[in-house]
Amino acid sequence: MIRHNRIIGRDQGFTLVELLIVTIILAILAAIVVPQFANTTDDARATAFDANLSALRSAVELYRQQHLAYPGNVAATAATCVTGANEVSALGTASFLTQMTRFTNQAGQACTGTDPNQFRFGPYVKDGIPPNPLGTSNVVTVVSTGILGLASGGTGGWRFDSVTGELIGDQ
Repeated sequence: MIRHNRIIGRDQGFTLVELLIVTIILAILAAIVVPQFANTTDDARATAFDANLSALRSAVELYRQQHLAYPGNVAATAATCVTGANEVSALGTASFLTQMTRFTNQAGQACTGTDPNQFRFGPYVKDGIPPNPLGTSNVVTVVSTGILGLASGGTGGWRFDSVTGELIGDQ
């Protein structure tokens, strides 16, 4: 009968010191990597802000070229619409929103439907005013100061001067 000698050795596994060293190395790597991801979020917001501001400015300038005035500078008064319903809104913020999101005629009157003879301009923004990613809303506050260097009002949306055409984020 053959007898096998069994060698008794230590069990396989990691020591506590080895586990602590690996944990410390992972913690150091996480401390280096995580702040870079936090900056990525801020960069994405800034990029979205720039894109939304540029799109709004382009829409405002197109409106100005077609109407020879900035949106919100004249009230959207009652009009006769062949298709759709007329949109009436007061001078300023209300007319800016109406004139940018509806079909308009040369005088800035607005209609929910298009008419190739009368309401042939717009809408300039189809899905509504885009939000301000650096603020908290998509509301456009229209002022008529006529002074370049528009100051923020702190509403979290957008601020627009209907005389100069200046448009800024209103943080």
